[in-house]
Amino acid sequence: MTGYPMQAMERSVMLIVNGVACHVDASSEASLLHVLRNDLGLNGPKYGCGLGQCGACTVLVDGVAARACVIPAAGVAGRAITTLEGLGNRDRLHPVQQAFIQEQAAQCGYCLNGMIMMTASLLRHTPHPTETQVRQALSGNLCRCGTHVEIVRAALKAAELLVQQQGEK
Repeated sequence: MTGYPMQAMERSVMLIVNGVACHVDASSEASLLHVLRNDLGLNGPKYGCGLGQCGACTVLVDGVAARACVIPAAGVAGRAITTLEGLGNRDRLHPVQQAFIQEQAAQCGYCLNGMIMMTASLLRHTPHPTETQVRQALSGNLCRCGTHVEIVRAALKAAELLVQQQGEK
């Protein structure tokens, strides 16, 4: 024993991010958020608290909202990870993204990643939520600017847009 802290081992991890298989060399301690932002250049998920309490880093893992700052990247190897960039694109926004724009549900925008991803997860599992269900689902996501009213309105609007979109198919 040399008295120096042990170095975390680096290893290749295969992640499926936004439908694309990605191989990254990551420390065994590297968080999913760190890998997404620093290795893959995806800036949708934000670093907020680093403790999984604010929601800024929310991504979908197999369709379920998860806090990327507290998940080891190696722990989600081979699972489907969706970031804000993977929901929609410039030509065709995801209905949740579209609703947040229509309802002007942003002020500084720092919380938006988490609010949008949590809303997408909620609507995937509860396509017709009540306002109470929306508020409950988003209660763990912090917004410092106080745009909660607009955010809730956007989540309910997104549910309407998804129903319309499904009716068109």
